Amino acid sequence: MLMMLRLEGPATATQLAQELRLNTGATSYHLRQLAEHGFIEEDHERGDARDRWWRAAHQSTRADLDSRTSEEEAESTEAYLHTVALMYTETLMQYAAEHRFLPAQWRSASTTSDWHLRLTAERAEQLVETLAKLIDEWREVEDDDDVPGVGDFVVNLNAFPRPGTVVLEGDDR
Repeated sequence: MLMMLRLEGPATATQLAQELRLNTGATSYHLRQLAEHGFIEEDHERGDARDRWWRAAHQSTRADLDSRTSEEEAESTEAYLHTVALMYTETLMQYAAEHRFLPAQWRSASTTSDWHLRLTAERAEQLVETLAKLIDEWREVEDDDDVPGVGDFVVNLNAFPRPGTVVLEGDDR
């Protein structure tokens, strides 16, 4: 829902429910949860007393996954990560399916590269901060600008210790 609000603009729970093939109750619940955590906000310029319109509060999301203090919050973080992984996978699969049909310029501008580095946690954090700052500086045009040749370009930054290579908290190894 958040991605749809970012890419397609403000919408109501009913519109999102139809698009996502969900019931409006579930959609409304998730919209309230997104609003409670600051991801979206009510769009007071649209609708009336009967229709609530929602819009994305930010153009990108950087989640603080280290703020958990309870088992419930740890489970919520894990659920969030699983949802993000599914969304990224779905988007990447859609890209793979249409890659060969893209104009040559867009094929050339795209990559699915990865790098495996040996870093300390401190250096890894510095790297992520530097990359996030760099990506934030690359916003070329605003959504309402009508510039020929501009397309929505997805950058997913997944940076984490390779699973199974770091001793976990509570692990007796």
